[in-house]
Amino acid sequence: MKVIDISMPLNSSTPPWPGDQPFEYKVTWSMEDTGSVNVGQFQSSNHLGTHVDAPFHYDSDGAKIADLPLERFIGSALIVNMEGKSTISAKDLEPFQFEGVTIVLFRSMSWSDRSVFPGEYTVIDKDVAPFLKGKGIDMIGVDTPSVDPETSKDLPAHHSLYEQDILILEGLLLEHAAPGIYELMAFPLKMDEADGSPVRAVLRQK
Repeated sequence: MKVIDISMPLNSSTPPWPGDQPFEYKVTWSMEDTGSVNVGQFQSSNHLGTHVDAPFHYDSDGAKIADLPLERFIGSALIVNMEGKSTISAKDLEPFQFEGVTIVLFRSMSWSDRSVFPGEYTVIDKDVAPFLKGKGIDMIGVDTPSVDPETSKDLPAHHSLYEQDILILEGLLLEHAAPGIYELMAFPLKMDEADGSPVRAVLRQK
């Protein structure tokens, strides 16, 4: 049974959101110091690379990442191809069948160089959330840094998805995953106070 890793690597070349904390790893105790083990530490934004947003990220009264049920992060996922689109709207989704899936992953291929933060990338229109809720979808994933433009302050996609209780997974790598149905697993770290978390997102062919 083939497993496809759709997570970005975390290292010093992983581009953070402009102005946010980059990834840094260092060995704090070496084997030479301890006589038995190497021990390291890392610093990173919660929204670096492949990550999930908690509602607290865009609502100060929203749920933190550890409040979200684990069942929300595993399920049948449909990858839909959206190459060449600057904005994904509900009309773009009308041709697809969503029976038997609870997650939709948008394969836009609009972030080609993962060593730099993209100037432009495909975003999600606010009419997508009510459309997908009507199809039984409770999480979406994108292969971009965000569902909204980098310059957005009102975050219409985030808030429209939140209103429909649809979770947001961002920063996926989907170039090696063909459109179709898979099982997705993308579990966040159990951080009680966090507004989001990196995930190791994988697909398993059904």
